[in-house]
Amino acid sequence: MSRVAFLGPDGTFTSEATRLAVGEAERWPLPTISDVFTAVREGEADLGVVPVENSIEGSVNLTLDELAFGAPGVRIRGEVTVAIVMNLLAKSGVGLERIAAVRSQPHALAQCRQWLAAHLPGVAQQAATSTAEAALQVAEGDGTVAALGPAPAAQRFGLEVLAADVHDHPGNQTRFLVLGRTMAARTGADKTSLVVFFGEDRPGLLLRILDEFALRGVNLTKIESRPTKQALGEYCIVIDSAGHVTDARVAGALRGVHRHAAEVRVLGAYPRADGLADSPQEHDSDGAYVAAGDWYDALLADVEGFGVTPIEQD
Repeated sequence: MSRVAFLGPDGTFTSEATRLAVGEAERWPLPTISDVFTAVREGEADLGVVPVENSIEGSVNLTLDELAFGAPGVRIRGEVTVAIVMNLLAKSGVGLERIAAVRSQPHALAQCRQWLAAHLPGVAQQAATSTAEAALQVAEGDGTVAALGPAPAAQRFGLEVLAADVHDHPGNQTRFLVLGRTMAARTGADKTSLVVFFGEDRPGLLLRILDEFALRGVNLTKIESRPTKQALGEYCIVIDSAGHVTDARVAGALRGVHRHAAEVRVLGAYPRADGLADSPQEHDSDGAYVAAGDWYDALLADVEGFGVTPIEQD
């Protein structure tokens, strides 16, 4: 049975994502995102599950930074999306008027910013490492602190749902990554993720990099800049592209990007959570690339002395 590390403790949304992503497996909750990466990298866990993006608050920077700047040895090999329903959790019998502070993971607090301002104005907001950790702390407290988190956390820690569905926007979802030490095999409905470091800045460099994908009909599902942490104003870009790293058009785009950039770090290739199959135009299909290669090889056969055995003279 596989051992799967995830951002714990049990009762978090990441715990639910882990169940959906890997099914029956030994689940190993860890206190931080960095711990999950380390467990996978060092072989203590076969897989890892971490949050990477929320539909309200955007990317989880800790995850992006581990992917972009962390030690090698970890690849993305899957993704799963989970509907996020935030609830205000408190001890039994506690009303809103008694709440002096609300505690949760920072992204969870941000997802409920408007609701908290309207219903608990002036109440302190306190960060915890996870929604489940916040619920545990509330359960052990004096009743003046509430937590934001999923309903299963209330059941796990003996709390009540004081208010349900308190996030600010409908359709709240979080995307989670499944980490491993290798990339997943091609399925026909895939993504490839990479980070591009520009190196020496020059006009039009970003356009050249993006054109490598556009010219081959490769759709980009996400583009995000992150500071390189080396100097003010220096950025790298994180890209999610449709297609698998073994697709001819994706391979061509990656080769082209590599020519322009100082460094290209492929983060992983993996099945899309939405299952949408790639449908390239006929001229961008793998068959078209093979036919073009055969045509070019035949052309080179007519070039004197270029990779062709000279004809022996009588």
